[in-house]
Amino acid sequence: MTAGCDRPVIIEKQKEFEKMIKVVKFGGSSLASAEQFAKVGKIIHADKERRYVVPSAPGKRNSKDTKVTDMLYACYDLVEKDEDFRVMLMKIKDRYDTIINGLNLKLSLEEEFKKISENFKNKAGVDYAASRGEYLNGIIMANYLGYEFVDAAEVIFFDEDGNFMPEKTDKVLSERLAKTERAVIPGFYGAKEDGTIKTFSRGGSDITGSIVSRAVRATCYENWTDVSGFLIADPRIIDNPKPIKTITYRELRELSYMGAGVLHEDAVFPVRKAGIPINIRNTNAPEDEGTWIVESTCHQSKYTITGIAGKKGFVSVNIDKDMMNSEIGFGRKVLSAFEDNGISFEHMPSGIDTMTIFVHQPEFEGKEQAVISAIHRYAQPDSIELESDLALIAVVGRGMKSTRGTAGRIFSALAHANINVKMIDQGSSELNIIIGVSNADFENAIKAIYDIFVITQL
Repeated sequence: MTAGCDRPVIIEKQKEFEKMIKVVKFGGSSLASAEQFAKVGKIIHADKERRYVVPSAPGKRNSKDTKVTDMLYACYDLVEKDEDFRVMLMKIKDRYDTIINGLNLKLSLEEEFKKISENFKNKAGVDYAASRGEYLNGIIMANYLGYEFVDAAEVIFFDEDGNFMPEKTDKVLSERLAKTERAVIPGFYGAKEDGTIKTFSRGGSDITGSIVSRAVRATCYENWTDVSGFLIADPRIIDNPKPIKTITYRELRELSYMGAGVLHEDAVFPVRKAGIPINIRNTNAPEDEGTWIVESTCHQSKYTITGIAGKKGFVSVNIDKDMMNSEIGFGRKVLSAFEDNGISFEHMPSGIDTMTIFVHQPEFEGKEQAVISAIHRYAQPDSIELESDLALIAVVGRGMKSTRGTAGRIFSALAHANINVKMIDQGSSELNIIIGVSNADFENAIKAIYDIFVITQL
């Protein structure tokens, strides 16, 4: 009688398990060798909810090694120069054969490489060449795990102009994976409607993982790499920076845009739309919880700030004109000068009679006089001054909104470090503050900000 009463509960629990789906993406360093593949296999088999796997191409096995994707680019470069590419292609095949043999798999990629060689001869394109790294690694991964292989070219779509088609992709991919309990879908690429292979930008396997997560309505998207999540600051600048346990999509977007490079910035959008959290994990330390990326959280950060990131190489275009604030359309006229020359701007702090536009220096240098001339034509400013070799630093954190004196503490820390602040710009959300300093002060500025908010707070 008791067993019969328990049966509906058991069935309900089984249904609940079937709903629990994790998509796992593994980066190139996690799949660089047979040894790393074995680590990945243990991680996947340790959790039955890890049902869909997105692999990158094999990365570097050591500091002197070359990523397979870079080898493929170099190989196809020979194709485009009408030079013999076969020796390079065989070196790439050797990388895969070493993994296959190290895993004791009964698998041959001979036919696949014959097909690749033929397509190279027929000039299939650089995107096709680059995508083969993930494609071949996906075949190996599916064979190793005993999962079904789903070619991304059949389920991820781009239009004829190369723009990703999210809704068509979600529909086709959802239908395909609904029939497949466990599958490997290689990252980084898809196809145009005519079948031509198209890749995302470098690091695009992160995006594929996000797309797959949305398609299967995953409960979690685990992104496995060679670090245990995000750190508050760049470890190349700060010794042993503190980890970030929880970060919101908006905070991540700000930090990724300003150079924090653990996750491709565009990987946020598909999962954010579906409300799926991302967990950044370390293949070499799977016991570490890593960083959770979520839509919103009541979890309070230990520090006022969540993270610091920045980039060098900006120019400020300082425009001065009396009574600028009363001239309707002045900002539009100025920005038209940049638009006409194909230059996007980063930040635009302004005063009553002044406006400053921050742009990327390499993009601006070749067109500076054309832009200045256009500004004079459109807006008739009193003067224009340029300042180059600037860096922008983003201080990001949901905790800043409820903490008084954040900007003051930043100014104080930078003044104490003898750093001159060229610009400060705070968004209306109070989620981030952007500081402009000279390139030469970039590292010291980050150290000073980290010290005042993290070290001093301890």
